[in-house]
Amino acid sequence: MKITAVRLRRLRGTMPTSAPFWEERLVRPIDIYPEYRARQDFEGGEQRADGFVIETYFLQIETDDGVIGIAGPVPETVAFFIGRRLRPMLLGRDPIAHEMLWDQMHRLMVHGRQGDAMLAISAVDCALWDLKGRWLGQPVYRLLGGPTRPSIPAYASMVGFATQDSGLVRERALAFKEQGYTAQKWFFRHGPMSGPDGMRRNVALVRTLREALGEDDDIMLDCWQAMEPGYVIDLATRIAEFRPRWLEECCMPDRIDSYRRIKDKISIPLAGAEHEYTRWGFRRFIDAGALDILQPDIYWCGGLSETLKIAACATAHDLITIPHGHSTLAGIHFSVTQSPIHTPFQEYLVKWNDIHQHFLAHPVRPDRGEIHLPDRPGLGMDLDPDRIEAEEEAFPP
Repeated sequence: MKITAVRLRRLRGTMPTSAPFWEERLVRPIDIYPEYRARQDFEGGEQRADGFVIETYFLQIETDDGVIGIAGPVPETVAFFIGRRLRPMLLGRDPIAHEMLWDQMHRLMVHGRQGDAMLAISAVDCALWDLKGRWLGQPVYRLLGGPTRPSIPAYASMVGFATQDSGLVRERALAFKEQGYTAQKWFFRHGPMSGPDGMRRNVALVRTLREALGEDDDIMLDCWQAMEPGYVIDLATRIAEFRPRWLEECCMPDRIDSYRRIKDKISIPLAGAEHEYTRWGFRRFIDAGALDILQPDIYWCGGLSETLKIAACATAHDLITIPHGHSTLAGIHFSVTQSPIHTPFQEYLVKWNDIHQHFLAHPVRPDRGEIHLPDRPGLGMDLDPDRIEAEEEAFPP
């Protein structure tokens, strides 16, 4: 079997919404500058009167045996790397030899060890896993050694929901608790440059969540790379009484010494590295003893193949690996093959999953807070033609 085509499908569709889709954005590293801190801008599509318009790209790898593999969605810059840099080396190759192809892509892209180029390698790797599962007629998790459990608890990741109105926070937190979630992750809106009032608002968010959810539910809190050690240590001291399960992405990912300083000073476990890449990048965190929970993104860090290697390194140090929730479909196939003690949750980004799964024929949704084993071959990446309003071939050969 040989690869005969590497297609980038640019899709457009409209997701119905009864209200503005994004309510409030999270704090960002660029918010140290006031002109950015004041912006209320969002990603993923465009809000219009008739709904939320999504334009994105899916990768489709085709073979002379008629077997295909699909990955996505990916942004335009990532699609460009696939179409212009990776396609030539993939055509005519054996798609089952994904370890060799990964190594060759990595060695070819010597300036692509991180960022959009590594996202491109990740998408290709995921498409090859989807293709392999379709070829064998098996869900990918069976190719990875089989499941360790029939389902995995999901935590509701609440990016995009309002955080500054305590009434709305309480209402949303209780609504997702009633749906069966026993863990929720919320995102801070304020960082060091927002001053004492921003700190008070961050603490108030955590207090409201604990009061709403009670003593038993887990609360995770995401700083999205936007803070620095002194601020985080102060924040952690103020919210420790509310017993967060973890504090996430406190600093930008290259600041490993900052993570170590924070970890030495606070009692709350530290999670992070979703914006890190490959086993070599994660090894820096492991060697430094800087994190308790590693969060590689399967579509960013090097694909499913690389996530498995990162997790293997992590378990040797008894660390937890919970991939960032860019792709629920790829995530579930990874999560259910891992030891329950090393991967106790799967992230479910509530709003981003609406966007990322919009074009999928068989989206995966939690049921009473649990994501159950899929049964379709591959990663389950079939697209729904009824949801595609317009399509064009992007970056043709």
